[in-house]
Parts: sequence; C-alpha cells; structure tokens
Amino acid sequence: MVTFTAHRGKPELVAPARATAREVRSLSDLDTSPGLRSYITEIEFFRCRVPGGAPEQLASSLKAGLAEALVYYYPVAGRLREVPGRKKLVVDCTAEGVVFVEAHANVRLEELKKPLVPPYPCVEELMCDVGDLTTVIGKPLLYLQMTQLRCGGVVLAIRMCHSVVDGFGMVQILRCILDLARGQPVPAVFPLWERHLLASSLPDTTSVPAAMVPEDLPTDDAKPMKPKMTLMPPQLDELVTKSFLFGAKEIATLRRGLPGRLGSSSTVFELITAAVWRSRVAALGYAPHKRVRVILAKNARGSWKREPRLPPGFYGNAVFGATAEASADELCRGSLARAVELVREAKLKFTDEYAMSVLDLVARNEYRGADLLDGGFAVSDMSRCGNESLELGGWAEYAGGGTPGAAGILATLSSIYVSCKDTNGDECVAVPMCLPELAMGKFMSQIAAVTNMFASSSM
Repeated sequence: MVTFTAHRGKPELVAPARATAREVRSLSDLDTSPGLRSYITEIEFFRCRVPGGAPEQLASSLKAGLAEALVYYYPVAGRLREVPGRKKLVVDCTAEGVVFVEAHANVRLEELKKPLVPPYPCVEELMCDVGDLTTVIGKPLLYLQMTQLRCGGVVLAIRMCHSVVDGFGMVQILRCILDLARGQPVPAVFPLWERHLLASSLPDTTSVPAAMVPEDLPTDDAKPMKPKMTLMPPQLDELVTKSFLFGAKEIATLRRGLPGRLGSSSTVFELITAAVWRSRVAALGYAPHKRVRVILAKNARGSWKREPRLPPGFYGNAVFGATAEASADELCRGSLARAVELVREAKLKFTDEYAMSVLDLVARNEYRGADLLDGGFAVSDMSRCGNESLELGGWAEYAGGGTPGAAGILATLSSIYVSCKDTNGDECVAVPMCLPELAMGKFMSQIAAVTNMFASSSM
C-alpha cells in the first residue's frame, strides 16, 4: 500500500459569514449519551477530469461555502458545554467558528487503491488532528481538511462532534458546504434543529436551566464526562483489515441460498449482515454455547412513526441499536436462512415504543446497550447516505469515500458499510472487516463459501 505525507497549512478558524443568533441550544437525550462524546469522520475523494487540475481559488471557495453554511448551521459554529450538576450537554451558539486546513500530498489518486474502500492508505494524513477524540467540551465542533493531490484530485475529510450530528447529518452538512461553495444561493435542504423530537418522556430532560445564560456557562477547560471503555483482550497475531465487496452477483448468490419467499423478500442489508455475522462468529471460534450478537444501527429518519415525524433537514443523532442474538452453535451450524431471520426479527423489534424506552433509559443514565466486548459486533449501513451525489464542481467527479471506521482493537468490534464501484465500474457495498490474521483467513473462507467472493483490499 502506498505511503505519503500531507503538507498541511496553518489551521484557520472560519466563522459564520453573517451575524447569527447568540443562544444556548438543547440537545436530545440521544445526543447527550456518553458513548457519543467523540468525533466521527467522513472522507470523500474527487477525481480531476480536466487539464490543469483544481481551480486555484478552490480553498477560498470552500472556506466561503463553509462560512455561508455556518449561517444556516450556526449551532455548529458554537461550543459544547456541560450543564452543572446534570451531566447534560448543550450547545452554546458563540459563533466562534470551525477549523479549516488546506493541505497538499505528492501522490496521485490512482495510487491510493482501486476500488477506493477502507482501509484508506495514510488516512491520518488526510484528516485534521483534533487531539483527544473523546474530549468534546469547549472545542470546535467541525474540522475540515482539503488535500490536493499531484494529479489534480482532491480529498475532503470532515470530522464532527458526534454529540451534535450522526453520519447522515454530517453528509447533509458537507453537501451544503459544497453546494454553497459552487455558488448555489441557499441550501438544497434547510437544516432543522428539532432535538425535542427525540427527547425522553420523562419531565425536564432536555431543557436548558433558566440561569444558564451565556455569561454563566462553564469555561472552555471544563472536564468532560468520558464513557467507560474496556478493551477486548488482544489475540497474539497481528490485526488485518480487508474490505469485502457485495455487488449484484454476490447478492444474487446469497438469495439463491435462501428458500422461496425469504430469498425474494430479504433486503440487501439483511443478506449482507447475516452472511458477515455468521462468517465472523465461525472465524473467531467461539465456544458452541457462547451467546453472540449483532447490533444493527437503525435510522429513525425512515422508521419514526410518531407525530411529528423527523423532518428532512434534521441533522442530529437519530440512530438506535437493535440486537439479534443466538448461541454460536445455533448461528454457525444453522443455515444462512436462519441468520437472515434473526437479523430481520431484530429490525422488526425497532418501534417508536422501543426508541422511547431507550431515550428514557439514557435520560436516567441507565442505558447500557449490548456489550460489544462480550460476543458482540456492531454494523451500520452508510452505503445509502447520499455521499455519491456530492459535487465539487464541473472540473471534478466523485471517486468514492465514506467512513474510515474505528482504529486499533476497537475496529474488530464494528463494521460500517460504504458504497463504492468495483474495478468494472459496477455499484457495490463494501464491508470492512478487521480481524486477527488467522481469523481473517477463516473469515475469507466462510464468505467465499456463500458468495464466491474474495477480499478486495487489505492492510
């Protein structure tokens, strides 16, 4: 895999282009969950399709688009504060601004890899350094790095505080920045805060105390409450990351392995998740009686039935976990059809009532969720978040990208699906998998047995 160093300019603080409201904004109970007090990342790659490369004014155009976007998304230009005595977060809309970094890398887009799927080479070179990822109070809520490549291509890496946005909201904001940078007069989708829609049914969980006016807020060096985290006991061999591509052929093969109606009615997500979960459990060699689970990220934007519904411009956290569980023996010795049924049953458990019960537990600081460190594995489907429609200008075309995923041992506990095109230009879903080297070989054999697939990339 190619290696390179990005030469970064000095970080610049970009404030809203015009005056914005000076106020304190409440977050939802889901937003303030301790597990979300961190930064998340989206990386997008653009190929230059005209001689001469990117326009000379690209950086200034992006900064102007960013400043204009912050007029509409003005809470993002503020800072997080913690409500004294309540361990709740609020956004102080100070208009202090966000961070923009211009960088250059002596590498061509085609040298990075084909297809462009995780793990991305030298990914840390493409992203702003935000310091401790779990320290969010008093820091900028958005960091954007633009890296120009030798071939004229461009890489955009946006990092945002997870307490304010989820992955879908972050893509919405990035699209707004790019649209306004290209000269569009207003956002295609106007942002809506509306965090009260995902508030607990318990009284007074998201309101800002009356005394909490701007001059009484905690200082920027207030200590954040960090989530407790326990690491999985590491195995002796080196961790390996590979992405597995599921295109039309692989999906058709999985469908043929299911009986009648189940094969025709199963979604792409159900098919992929069932195959990946089953293969991963088999590869890790759990004891037959061991309870194993897969935690599915369910987006309430498409399934929230309560009135009022979540509006199209909502950019806060709206993803809940739904869990499928079985013994290792039941999952691995059983059929793929049984694994699909377990995944589907878990999806159907996600109702408005379930979501409200989670919000109530979070509000009482009693929500623990499924234990990833005890036979758990989390999956999230970002393959349809809309990043493939991002536009940087007529001189460029979208080449790929997505979420780089977790780092280190934590990467073994989750997978974020991203969209991509294979070497033939066909649309695929890429599923990154990080496992010890020995387990990876077993996983590849398991996946190949049900899809005739081989891994597309490794690190």
